Amino acid sequence: MKIAVTTSSFGKFSSEPLELLRRHGLKVVLNPYGRTLQPAEIGEMLAGCTGVIAGTEKYTADILAELPELRVISRCGTGMDSIDLNAARSSGILVKNTPDAPTEAVAELVLGLAFDLARGISRQDRAVRAGKWQKQMGGLVSALNVGIVGMGRIGRSVEAKFRALGAVCAYSDPFVPDGPCRRMELEELLAWADLLTLHVPGGDKPLLGQKELQLLKEGAFIINCSRGGVVDESALYECLTTGSLGAAALDVFEQEPYFGPLSKLDNVILTPHIGSYARQARVAMEQAAAVNLLEALEID
Repeated sequence: MKIAVTTSSFGKFSSEPLELLRRHGLKVVLNPYGRTLQPAEIGEMLAGCTGVIAGTEKYTADILAELPELRVISRCGTGMDSIDLNAARSSGILVKNTPDAPTEAVAELVLGLAFDLARGISRQDRAVRAGKWQKQMGGLVSALNVGIVGMGRIGRSVEAKFRALGAVCAYSDPFVPDGPCRRMELEELLAWADLLTLHVPGGDKPLLGQKELQLLKEGAFIINCSRGGVVDESALYECLTTGSLGAAALDVFEQEPYFGPLSKLDNVILTPHIGSYARQARVAMEQAAAVNLLEALEID
């Protein structure tokens, strides 16, 4: 039985997930590109495959129709918005994910980015390297009003970490009426937060466009470690260049790899979608994805 693994770093930090698949007699086809697959490459790579351990590439109805032998998509990660779940269900394809493994890795990245934004660490590092010894005043993370959009597994872990530091937290999530801190409607949260961190799935349009970004406090910070497209990047660029927002940190983008205009700004921290890239979390996530695939294929 042949299966594909499309995540480009699968098995890099531990061979156990790959060995587990091979011990069960599976022929494994690995991603040869070292990056997220393009639509035309998905059908080519998955031809004849019964299952796939999937990354963030998009599985549309058209692509799934080209894969008649596919029975299982085991998502190596949490987000399912890259998969047309209705089309998968209609085609009899079982879809699974690994919601627990990346939680702490993403939450810790958010915390690290918050410290960087509050103290201007990256910005002042660049200045020193450029021969400028200019001290810039920062602020305390513990003194921030932290607004969390999305109170799922990651949102709860983020809230606990900021609360432990002494920060005041509040959240917005229409599906979680009783969270661990004060709940607000989104517009109220935007006006209240000094730092806004996003933990929601992607959608057809940005959650935060020009109108929503203008509700934020002058000088506020935004962190997006959820999905590209949740924030309108053009509107964010405008707010950051006019000074209505203080700074932003983005780990996800509408188009990846990202080399757009935000990379020209000094008040933006950009990372290449590394939310789950903590060694321990990554290995646990890959192992869980391999186990999910085997269980879905009913391989003992």
